[in-house]
Amino acid sequence: MKTFPMFLQMAGRCVVIAGGGEQAAQKARLMLKTEARLRLVAYDLEPELAGLVASGRAEQVREATVEAFAGAALVFIATGDAARDTALHAMAKAAGCLVNVVDRPDLCDAVTPSIVDRDPVVVAIGTEGNAPVLGRQIKTQIEQLLEPNLGGLAALAGRMRSTVAGAVPQAQRRALWDWVFAGPVRAAHARGGEREAARMLKDAIARGQAPGETGQGHIALVGAGPGARDLLTLRAVQRLQQADVIFYDRLVDPAVMELARRDAQRIYVGKTLGAHEWPQERIDAVIIAAARQGQRVVRLKSGDPSLFGRAEEELRAAHAAGIPVEIIPGVTAASAAAASLGRAMTERGATDHLILATATARDGVAAPDIAAMARPGATLALYMAVRQLPRIRADLLAAGWPETTEVEAVASASSAQEVQCRCILGDMDRALAGLANPAIIFVRFAKDAVAVPQTPHLQVVSA
Repeated sequence: MKTFPMFLQMAGRCVVIAGGGEQAAQKARLMLKTEARLRLVAYDLEPELAGLVASGRAEQVREATVEAFAGAALVFIATGDAARDTALHAMAKAAGCLVNVVDRPDLCDAVTPSIVDRDPVVVAIGTEGNAPVLGRQIKTQIEQLLEPNLGGLAALAGRMRSTVAGAVPQAQRRALWDWVFAGPVRAAHARGGEREAARMLKDAIARGQAPGETGQGHIALVGAGPGARDLLTLRAVQRLQQADVIFYDRLVDPAVMELARRDAQRIYVGKTLGAHEWPQERIDAVIIAAARQGQRVVRLKSGDPSLFGRAEEELRAAHAAGIPVEIIPGVTAASAAAASLGRAMTERGATDHLILATATARDGVAAPDIAAMARPGATLALYMAVRQLPRIRADLLAAGWPETTEVEAVASASSAQEVQCRCILGDMDRALAGLANPAIIFVRFAKDAVAVPQTPHLQVVSA
């Protein structure tokens, strides 16, 4: 990020616009949305700018000098003449000003964003001068997302903030505002029911909490998907935005965390192979403890929480503690891997069974019998199987499946580090030797294939 977005306080501050033509008028229209004082540096002004001076909304300085720029919070240079703009830029910099030269990104300290104005709600979109047309297209999309009178609701909330602070316990305030902006209050205001919206908000303040809130904490087991953050569900993003504390795994992509509420506490509870710093019992204990404090807890897991994510243990712990808990499904790695390969996991007439299995087990428990799961017309999707490849290959061959059985693998599906491999069962050890977790191994058993168990060869020797 080469430019840092920041909203400047403009009330009573001076903004200088150098130029008297249409380009300068465009910048003046933008600044008229603020409470800044305008100073126009130009000998001649086009009619619109002249009208601003006549009305007292702007002052005119006819001669451009360093002093003409003195004290300005922001300077726009818009004469339309490249040489003149360069000279004015030097004057403004000599006066110590922050400068924007129209259509000259090389001379800009500040870049004008595309703006969605729902005062006091303001959305600014910037492309660092690289793609202004894209910025305007994004502006159009956001304009369609935000109701025209949204600013009025924000203003109502601003007027009621001190009342909420005095009447609603701090632990309940975020839930109240979530209810206001994502529930019936906003819906009523959007359809023109300003009085109805205000009444509902005041009723909730009188109760000391949003309708349906109990002050009790809540746990959401949220699926982060396989990696790419745009594969998260809308509900998953919503829970991340609402969270007070987020407990996240090693495999959760850092880009996913960018979608979370900025001031949410973030606690890493990942497990590294060979170094189990966070045993499951400890994870259960800390998420329950946070929820008991009235916090909104997100347990963020890669993939889908209900598939090999130990969600059942966390569900049991929450139920035993009487804490409300929910599962937010995520895109599981097998789905993402199949999509990356450009293949479906099932096919009518060819693949009528889909088996999702793990190749690992808890310490002291026998490894899953992969060969027992195989059957003609099935796709076997194996999680956590990379270290078990020699055993899987040996077991399937011993069960009589042909060496030509199709195998595909995807590591780090949907991420920039994604790796794809295709081979046959007989070459699986060699072909997938360099594969690293997280990975999905697909074994596709043909519909017409029949496993013929290998039996020891008996040689009869005559006496």
